[in-house]
Amino acid sequence: MAKQNPMSKALVRRETIAGYAFMLPSLIFFLGFVVYPMIQCVYTSFFDATMNREDIFIGLANYKELFQDKTFLGALKNTVVIVIVSVPITCIFSLWVSSVIYDLKGFACSAFRCIFYLPVVTGSVAVAVVWKWMFNNYYGIFNYIGTSTGLIEQNINWLGDERFALGCIILILLTTSVGQPIVLYVSALNNVDQSLVEAAEVDGATKFQCFWKIKWPQIMPTTLYILVITTINSFQCFALIQLLTSGGPNHSTDTIMYYIYYNAFKLYRYGYGNAMGVVLAIMIALLSALQFKMAESK
Repeated sequence: MAKQNPMSKALVRRETIAGYAFMLPSLIFFLGFVVYPMIQCVYTSFFDATMNREDIFIGLANYKELFQDKTFLGALKNTVVIVIVSVPITCIFSLWVSSVIYDLKGFACSAFRCIFYLPVVTGSVAVAVVWKWMFNNYYGIFNYIGTSTGLIEQNINWLGDERFALGCIILILLTTSVGQPIVLYVSALNNVDQSLVEAAEVDGATKFQCFWKIKWPQIMPTTLYILVITTINSFQCFALIQLLTSGGPNHSTDTIMYYIYYNAFKLYRYGYGNAMGVVLAIMIALLSALQFKMAESK
């Protein structure tokens, strides 16, 4: 068996060291601002931690209190509703729009992608201000259209009514969530092997059959990525709640992320807030793992 050249060993060693040296800044950032805070979050969740006094170890008391806290259970329910409603609608709508526009040539396809992606790159504050004006119960455009057309008899306080507030948040979240999936789906559909599609069409396959049997399997990795990212973003819905309703009215729009913020930074119950963060992380991890498993089985 031929021995490896000492010069090539030295070259490999130098390249390896250089590679790790380039990775070092990112690795330090990742360890310092991602891994360490995660460990600290789990650790603090076992303490009664607040300001101006030493932390007190209380074991699982924070976790026991969580599932007796009606506000937290309500926030958990609202979060699950947001995920169940927004994730399928976002994925289906994005796939439908992408299927329509990906065949368009030149400027038309770029214009549609830009229109749908614009809310993604627009700041959350700007988006919230526009939607708050549209939902205004005195001069908002939805009340104006509704009363003008006879759909509603009088103005509705959309964001101040428990019946409508969460639905309004989901609607806004949908408009800000479809941009990235559309761009990804358009790219994925453009990478589908067109020779297979043409062969199927020659054999008499319908458009639906071509999509289901040929295109869908090839864009499954993109679909999995979109499902996971959209699910995580829906679980972490916070900015819209903070800017539009602050969890109201009567906690009807509380989400886990907002309730974590409320406890940790308004009530200064850091241990209790971290316990909620751990529960949220476990939920996201389990659901993401389930999505990966379902995708592998197909």
